[in-house]
Amino acid sequence: MDIKNIINHERLVTGLALAAAAIFIVWLDWAFITWLVIGAIAAIAIYETVKMLKIEDNITVYIYSLFAWVLAYFCSSPQILVFGFLVLALSSMAFKNSMDYKSLFPLMYPLAPMLFILSLPQDFGMKYLVWLAFIVCATDTAAFYAGRAIGCTPFSPVSPKKTWEGVYSGLVTGVIFGVIVGIIIDVGFAASLFVSILVSTASIFGDLFESYLKRGAGVKDSGSILPGHGGILDRVDGYLFGAVVMVILLNLFNIGASASIDISAEPASTIELIEDFLKTLK
Repeated sequence: MDIKNIINHERLVTGLALAAAAIFIVWLDWAFITWLVIGAIAAIAIYETVKMLKIEDNITVYIYSLFAWVLAYFCSSPQILVFGFLVLALSSMAFKNSMDYKSLFPLMYPLAPMLFILSLPQDFGMKYLVWLAFIVCATDTAAFYAGRAIGCTPFSPVSPKKTWEGVYSGLVTGVIFGVIVGIIIDVGFAASLFVSILVSTASIFGDLFESYLKRGAGVKDSGSILPGHGGILDRVDGYLFGAVVMVILLNLFNIGASASIDISAEPASTIELIEDFLKTLK
């Protein structure tokens, strides 16, 4: 076995650089910076999707996405915003008698899942975003390297390079890391195990879905911004599905900050929201 064929040094260096940047953002734990960084990632992912799918009405997609992201800063459960813009887009298409369903796709993927990712630090706390990162990163890394080292049974015709051996290795590793981190952040063993299994599995299919899109578009990578990884979408695909599942489970089982929201409290006025926003910029 040639270790050089297993370890992609370019991919490793890029991964370490991304990990260092992520650690810094988590350490900073500044809501505005987190919103801004996730927003930048979302913007590039949306651009890559539009380019990959050859969407003609891309200006409308960018405008809707920008407005959704700005409003998301002020919202709890920001992922619900995408449905409002979906209604707006459908209404506009009906009014113009011109239905371009392909242009709606980026609103559902990757914008909606990116809003789910934003929901984790914004509604539950930064530690839940860290939890997601550990599960998905461990799953992806183990699946990649185990697949290259011992993989021999194809997982899906969508992506011939993915193997069952890699999938099993990724799932086990993701669950182990997920349970450890879940216990550390006081989620509890049973809940950590359940959430980790489903989130790890979702991340695997998130990666597979993006491979399906690339296969349909006839491209190898969604972009080339990350050496050894391809595009931003290639790097965050597992997080997109994983975040959706995690947010649903956190809400379903009342895990995290959402369980302590005081629904009887009076809503903040528009001026208070603006004042809070300005304070975060200081």
